[in-house]
Amino acid sequence: MGRLVSILAPIGIIIIVGIGGSVVLNMIKPEPEKADEARAGLNVFAEAIYRDDLHLTVEAQGEVRPRREIVVAPQISGRVSYVAPDFIDGGFIKKGQLLVRVEAADYELAVVRARSGVASAEQRLARELAEAELAVQDIEDLGIDDASPLARREPQLAEARASLDGAKAQLKDAELALNRTAVYAPFDGRVRERSVDIGQVVAAGSALGRIFANDVVEVSLPLDDGEMGRLGLPLAFAASAEQPGPKVTFTATVAGQPRTWTGEVVRTAAAVNSMTRQINVIAELKDPYGAGADGDAPMAPGLFVNATIEGDTIPDVLVAPRGSLRGEDKLFIGNAEEGKLSIRTVDLVYSDASGAYVRSGVEAGELAITSPVQAPFDGMSITVMERLEDGSVKIHEPDSESDTGDATGAPATVAVTGAEGNPQ
Repeated sequence: MGRLVSILAPIGIIIIVGIGGSVVLNMIKPEPEKADEARAGLNVFAEAIYRDDLHLTVEAQGEVRPRREIVVAPQISGRVSYVAPDFIDGGFIKKGQLLVRVEAADYELAVVRARSGVASAEQRLARELAEAELAVQDIEDLGIDDASPLARREPQLAEARASLDGAKAQLKDAELALNRTAVYAPFDGRVRERSVDIGQVVAAGSALGRIFANDVVEVSLPLDDGEMGRLGLPLAFAASAEQPGPKVTFTATVAGQPRTWTGEVVRTAAAVNSMTRQINVIAELKDPYGAGADGDAPMAPGLFVNATIEGDTIPDVLVAPRGSLRGEDKLFIGNAEEGKLSIRTVDLVYSDASGAYVRSGVEAGELAITSPVQAPFDGMSITVMERLEDGSVKIHEPDSESDTGDATGAPATVAVTGAEGNPQ
């Protein structure tokens, strides 16, 4: 028995000491500090919303064509005896300039014959006048009161007058044909093509070439109903001094260099295209080879150009980045101080590559999120990284009081500048 006690006594003492030591150590160890819970917020890029006037524009394309272009053709037939040196592909011509002459010998002879006919008709009329006077005198001398018109030679006199009128008409016709042996330019312009040369026999109405006026060129621009509305144009529009048409800026690449010309809308087409449901708006550029040219580059017919048409101006709208528009009328707004996402429904006016223009739903100065956000919801935790105008990125840390209970409550802002505006 004594031996058993001597064995268990040390074991009991060790257990008691161990338990007591553990209790004492637990009592004297320091209280561990509580660490702030790490905040898990999605990093998103955002840009500030601002106010500005909205200048509506419409983009279109079309081919340049001259307002006046004709086929040069003679009104008589004959052999070509002369072709003007300027009447050649690409040549410049002036109004009234002789382009082509047809041999005139046959027509000159016709004029001589017609003049002879007029002289004969005049002589016959003179003779009939004299005979009519004698006939009237004889009737009066004989005291005849009921002489017939034939006795007075009235029909013969009328016939002589008609013959003279016919002879004069034949003379005018011959002179007109003689004048038409020369073909003149009806306006200042250029030659698109020539299809005749000296010695060639041409018929009346046959094509000698094509010329166009270089005072005005036109571009037909197809627009849909929405684009017409942005321009404020009715379907039946014709520019006037009281109601001028919208300005149009034409652009194209000529000889490897970008070129620009400025014209205006002058009218709309008469009807809507039944196939495309669009209507053509006609824009003009005056003096394309002179004052209207871009330096040494005219807006020549046949050139395919892009056109920017100036529309209405809507003052004082809110402008958000185009990438921030979600769907048709939603914007994601980042609350930088709270680190929260807000989904707003806005009154969208118009959107293009430069921005989304809205009337209401957001305020100027708020940050519109441009980054893609998966499964977004109101109040979602985010960290807003604002893109500044100089290309740098400003990281907005959320208000620590709202998230961690810090008594200061001051938001932390860090400006980061990277080569591409990426967070560092």
